[in-house]
Amino acid sequence: MTISPDFTEFVPSHAAPAVLNADDIQVRWVVPENFHDLPVRFRDDGEAVQLLEDLTDKVLPGADYDDKTAFGVLCAISVEELTGLGVEYAAVCITVVDDVPCTATLSVFLVDSPEANGTQNAVRDIASNLSRAEAGEVSQIDLPCGSAVSCIGTRSEAVAGDLTGSEESVTFPVGYIRIFLPLPNGTTLLMEMATPTMVGWDIFSTMFGNTVSSIRLYHADGSRLITSEVGG
Repeated sequence: MTISPDFTEFVPSHAAPAVLNADDIQVRWVVPENFHDLPVRFRDDGEAVQLLEDLTDKVLPGADYDDKTAFGVLCAISVEELTGLGVEYAAVCITVVDDVPCTATLSVFLVDSPEANGTQNAVRDIASNLSRAEAGEVSQIDLPCGSAVSCIGTRSEAVAGDLTGSEESVTFPVGYIRIFLPLPNGTTLLMEMATPTMVGWDIFSTMFGNTVSSIRLYHADGSRLITSEVGG
């Protein structure tokens, strides 16, 4: 049986937590309701385990123990990796396309911008650096909040053998889209959608496009900020 997803389900419908506040710039965006927040902020390991159990019950309410355990392990691995990289926000989605279970993660970071004069120059420098590194398909794009850089590519990731029941780790390709949005304070917003299940690429990339288009920036006083109008 082939499942034809209703793409209206993946239109951004609720606001993500206002997690990004850097030098009086606040970043807001919306995510599709099919994405569920990953617990990347917790007091201790006990709270992290409880949050992951709650997430698994919410995402897979009718699943058996083995399926919930597998999903929980996947989320735990993602949380460990993302928190180690300094993630600001993360979410996970699971759906089915052509009878294939598909997953994707959405993650947001703040990274240092290139030492450029103005956000437009930072955009050009980021695009140039990514192109030289052959990171993927690189494009300069205009978002409602300002100019940004898009990078679409594939990377290899590995899962340790003890998690797959084998003696050796398993390596697999992961497709991703990254958006780099320089802010007028020396930092860049990096938002990424990544999926190891390319069957769901069209769905996930559509969702990500909606999310990226929803990004809005604000000054401390609540007024809108559009980076392409600031600093050239």
